[in-house]
Amino acid sequence: MGWQLGRNEACACLIPRRRWWVLLLVAPHAWAHAPDRRYVQVMAKRRPYPSDLSDARWELIEPVLSAWRAERRRHALNIGRPPEHDLREIMNAILYVDRTGVQWRYLPHDFPPWETVYGYFAKWQRDGVFAQLTGVLRRLLRQREGKEAEPSACVIDAQSVKTSTSVPAAGQGTDAAKKIVGRKRSIVTDTLGLLLAVLVTAASVQDSVAGTHLVDQVAATHPTIRKVWVDGGYRQHLVEHAAYLGIDMEIVQRTPGTRGFNPLPKRWTVERTYGWLMFHRRLARDYETLPARSEAMIHLAMTDLMARRLTSEATISWRDPTSRDQTLIPG
Repeated sequence: MGWQLGRNEACACLIPRRRWWVLLLVAPHAWAHAPDRRYVQVMAKRRPYPSDLSDARWELIEPVLSAWRAERRRHALNIGRPPEHDLREIMNAILYVDRTGVQWRYLPHDFPPWETVYGYFAKWQRDGVFAQLTGVLRRLLRQREGKEAEPSACVIDAQSVKTSTSVPAAGQGTDAAKKIVGRKRSIVTDTLGLLLAVLVTAASVQDSVAGTHLVDQVAATHPTIRKVWVDGGYRQHLVEHAAYLGIDMEIVQRTPGTRGFNPLPKRWTVERTYGWLMFHRRLARDYETLPARSEAMIHLAMTDLMARRLTSEATISWRDPTSRDQTLIPG
């Protein structure tokens, strides 16, 4: 509710903000100069969401994001309006989308405007920020587990998922073997199940075709790789291509006569990684118009998972919700 005292006098109004009311005293002409009438900056700390970054996880990823912003300002010669939104809140909003699967336009109003959040997401995807975060956290986690920072062996696998109506028909295909119309996610993980590379294509693309691109990428970015395990869906010509790059590729076959799910030696880690990714509802199917944005969502999910492992924070699941007597990590 609100009332006007006069043309040149102040205008008082009460604006609801969750469980309290905020009293604003502004001149009538001030609203005309506001950047966006839908958003009112209120200096009050919002209630945290379960997907928000804790202080410990923010310390892990903050240097990468701050370096990105500083580099952008340097290229712009430090000219222009300074950033208005905190990088931590931007990342919290993007994680909220990835974790809950909500549409960008349906972001809660206590986050920055959805246009701003999506703009940062698109810029970070184009600049490779999400892939960089994955690499930094993966090296830290491998060293904590007592392994070398760079892996010497990896696993490749593919997963076909359905798509939403926002995905163009030209970017989809049919996986005849799994009878799925949509897209295919091909990922490379180390022996711990940590992401090394990801490629999103139409579901009609053969595993060996996508695998060739991934092997080339892994050989270029991880020269220490000498061993790769794949399943029976990958053909012999991919094995020969990997050998040309100095990588020994082994096809792990299923035991004849087995039915249902049967963990395969060496390859079960990549299957577990797909299970980890399903904690993020945005990945339950492919909602992204561009395949590169879909790859960014996968990198973001792995960043969240690895940051939680590094800080010993549990990933909240609807299958195993947090008990009331469990102590939550503040931040």
